[in-house]
Amino acid sequence: MMDLMIRRLMEKLWREEDGQDLIEYALLAAAVVVTVAAFLPPVIMPAVNTIFSKISSSMAAS
Repeated sequence: MMDLMIRRLMEKLWREEDGQDLIEYALLAAAVVVTVAAFLPPVIMPAVNTIFSKISSSMAAS
């Protein structure tokens, strides 16, 4: 009886596709950020690089 319930739950989770939208939006946002960064003037790029370096180092520390 318990095995059947677990099997049904696993089948439901396998077919569920709700989380895909979030991943697609994140990939789209990343593509937009990369495109915008490619067209930023060279004067702004050092500041952007500093921000990303700080974010990267704080993520590595935790």
